[in-house]
Amino acid sequence: MKRLALKITGLVQGVGFRPFVYRLAQELKLTGWVNNSSTGVLIEIEGNLPDLELFLQRLKAEQPPQAQIQSQELNWLPVTGYTEFTIRPSVGGAKTAITLPDLSTCSECLREIFDPSNRRYRYPFTNCTNCGPRYSIIEGLPYDRSLTTMKTFSMCAECAQEYHNPNNRRFHAQPNACPICGPQLALWDREGKVISTGEEALQQGVKGIKEGLIVAIKGLGGFQLVVDARNPRAVERLRQRKQRPSKPFGVMYPDLESLQLDCLVTELEAALLRSPQSPLVLLTRQTNSRLAANVAPNNPDLGVMLPYTPLHHLLLKDLGFPIVATSGNLANEPICTCEVEAKQRLGKITDLFLVHNRPITRPLDDSVVRVINQHPVVLRRARGYAPLPIPLKLPKNGVKPQVLALGAHLKNTIAISIGEQVFLSQHIGDLDNQASFQAFEQVIKTLKQLYEFTPDLVACDLHPDYMSTQYALQLGKPVVRVQHHQAHVLAAIASEQLWGESCLGVAWDGTGYGLDGTIWGGEFFLVKGNSLSCERIASFLPFPLPGGDTAIKQPRRSLLGILHRLNLDDHLEDYFSTIELVNLKKMLTQKLNSPLTSSVGRLFDGVALLLGLPGVVSFEGEAAMGLEFLARKVKQAQPYPFTIDDYLIDWQPMLREILTDVANLISPNLIAARFHQTLAEIIVKIAQKVGAKRVILTGGCFQNKYLSECTISKLQQRGFIPHYPSLVPPNDGCIALGQAIAALNQS
Repeated sequence: MKRLALKITGLVQGVGFRPFVYRLAQELKLTGWVNNSSTGVLIEIEGNLPDLELFLQRLKAEQPPQAQIQSQELNWLPVTGYTEFTIRPSVGGAKTAITLPDLSTCSECLREIFDPSNRRYRYPFTNCTNCGPRYSIIEGLPYDRSLTTMKTFSMCAECAQEYHNPNNRRFHAQPNACPICGPQLALWDREGKVISTGEEALQQGVKGIKEGLIVAIKGLGGFQLVVDARNPRAVERLRQRKQRPSKPFGVMYPDLESLQLDCLVTELEAALLRSPQSPLVLLTRQTNSRLAANVAPNNPDLGVMLPYTPLHHLLLKDLGFPIVATSGNLANEPICTCEVEAKQRLGKITDLFLVHNRPITRPLDDSVVRVINQHPVVLRRARGYAPLPIPLKLPKNGVKPQVLALGAHLKNTIAISIGEQVFLSQHIGDLDNQASFQAFEQVIKTLKQLYEFTPDLVACDLHPDYMSTQYALQLGKPVVRVQHHQAHVLAAIASEQLWGESCLGVAWDGTGYGLDGTIWGGEFFLVKGNSLSCERIASFLPFPLPGGDTAIKQPRRSLLGILHRLNLDDHLEDYFSTIELVNLKKMLTQKLNSPLTSSVGRLFDGVALLLGLPGVVSFEGEAAMGLEFLARKVKQAQPYPFTIDDYLIDWQPMLREILTDVANLISPNLIAARFHQTLAEIIVKIAQKVGAKRVILTGGCFQNKYLSECTISKLQQRGFIPHYPSLVPPNDGCIALGQAIAALNQS
C-alpha cells in the first residue's frame, strides 16, 4: 500500500477534472481526496502500487477534452488509511491557477435545447462542465460559483442535484442553470422599456431582424449589433449609425453547410469554426455570395463564425439565414457589457435590445483567426483563447519579479507575469479615446483582482506620448520601457517556445517608436538564444512622414514622403488640394513634424496609392489589404531590384521601377505581386548575410497571407526554418507579452 500526493497545474479547473479523478479513483478502488486550489488541483490517493501507477497513466491519457496538464508534482507519503474517495471543498492560497476561457456550446447541450421533451428545451443559457461561460463571469479564484456572476442565481432542486452528483456532466458546472432558476431574456425598445420576456422576447427579436431592424444582443462577453446580412439597406443603416464606413463586418451563419454556399472552406478552417474556441475565421468568398456587397466592401474575404452560445443557436435556427454580428460599440470604442451602458452608448444605433440578467465581469470580443501556410494564426485573441497563459523558460536568476505589462497603443492587450508564465489579457482595442482608456484600466483592475496580483515592475512602450506610457509612470513602481519591435520579436519567441535558440527576428509594421527617436517599422534583429539579447542589425532606408501618425489614415502622406525622398514630388495634384500640397511640402523641406520612418507598412500605403487605391482610408491597414488583394490574382512574379548597403535596405530602385510600370500601364495586379515578391526576397537576402538558421516573422505586415506564405516558401527553398507567432497575434496584440519578457529578462 502506498499514498501518493499530486499537485497538478494547467488547465484543470472548470473542465470536469475533479469528477474525472473521482470516477477514475472509484473504478480503480482507490481512496483519498481531490480538490481545487488557487494554484490548480490537489490529489491525495492511496492504494496498491500497481493500481496507483495505472491511475497515473490513465490520468494523463484520459483527461477531459478541454483539460491541459502543464505540470505534475508527485510525492510518495506514508499511508494514512483513507476509507473512501471524496471531493473536498476548494482551498485558497497564492493565485496561479489557469482560468478557462469561455467555450462554445457542446453537442450534448445542443441536443437538449432542441429536444422538446428536455427540461432545458429552448433555454438560451444551457451549459455544462464541457461548455459555456468561464472567463466572462469569473470574479475570483479558485473557480467556484460563489466567485462568479452566477452567485445571485440560486439553483433549483433539480439543478442542485446535477451540480452535486460527481457522475453527472454538470457536477460543479458553476454556471449551471435552467428555465426555472437561471438567467432570463428580455426585449427592450431603444429607450430601455421592456417589450417582452423569455421565449416571446426571442421570437420578437427574430421578427425584428427579419424586418430589417438593427438588434443589439447581449451575448457572452458583451453586446453584438445584428442585422440581416443579405439586406443591403439594413447593413448600410448599421454602417451609418455605427460610423464604420468600410471596415468589413463579421458574419454568423446558422451552420457550416449554409456557410459553404458563400465561402471556400478547407478542413482545417472547418475544424476551427467548429472548435470549442469557435473564433471568427477569415475565409475566401465565393463569387456568387448571397450576402449584401456592403458587408465587406471591395474585399474578397469574409470573416465568418458559427453560433457559439445556445442563444445564438436558437436565434440562427429560427432565422435560417446569415446575420452580421459585429461588436456592440461605436467605431473605435470598447464593446458594451451591461444594459445601462448599452442603452446610453448604443441607443442611437440599435432599434431593439435583446438582453439577459447574467452580469458580464469583463468584455470579450470575438477572436479572429486566419489560416496561413496551413497553420491557424490568431489575429485577435479574445473569447475562447484569453486569458490562457504563455509558459516561460527564461534563464534562471533567482526569484523573478511580478510584472505588469501595458502593451501597445493600437490593438492593446495587457499582461501579468506570475512565476513561470505570463497571462495575456483579451483584446482591448485602440487607446484613442477616454472610453477605451477606461476599458484598459478596468481590464487591469479585474485581472489584478482575479490573481490578487501586485506588480513589482511595470513594463510599457518606449513612446513617451502614449496613454499607456503615461499611466505606467503614475503607478509609483519601477518602469521598464521596451522598444516596440523588440517586444514583437520576444513575444514571437515565447509563442513558438524558441527559448535558447539564436535567430533572425523580422519585425515589420506601420509604426513603432525607435531607439533613435525615429519611427521604425522595417526592422531586423539578431537574437542570441541564451541571453535573449535583441540587437537591431538591419533596417529599411528611412523616408520622411509629413504629419507623423496622421499618415496612418492618409496613405497619400506616405506616398508624398516616399516621392520626396526620391526627389519626385512634383506630380501629386490628384491626391491633394493646392494649398494642402504647398503646406505639406513646406513641412518636408523645413523638417517640421515630418519624422523619418523605416516602416514597411507605410511603404505598403504609398504603393497602394500608386496602384489606384484610396488616398484616405477609414481604418488602419485598409490600403495594405487592398494591395494584398491585388497581388493574390498573380501566382508567379519576378521581384523588383533593390540594394543592401551595410545592412541598410534601399527600396528606391524598386519604387522607380514601380513608377515606370504605372506610367506604362502595367497591370496593377502584377505590380502588387512583384512588390510582395521583392519584400520576401529582401528577407531572404538579409537572412543569408546574417547566417541565422531560424527566421521569425512578426508585426502587423505578416497578417498579410500572401506576403507571409511567399516569404515562408522562399526561406524554406533556401534552407532556412521560418517561424511566426500563432498562439498570440503577430500584430500589436502581442506587445504586452514581449514587454513582460523583456522586463523579466532585465531583472
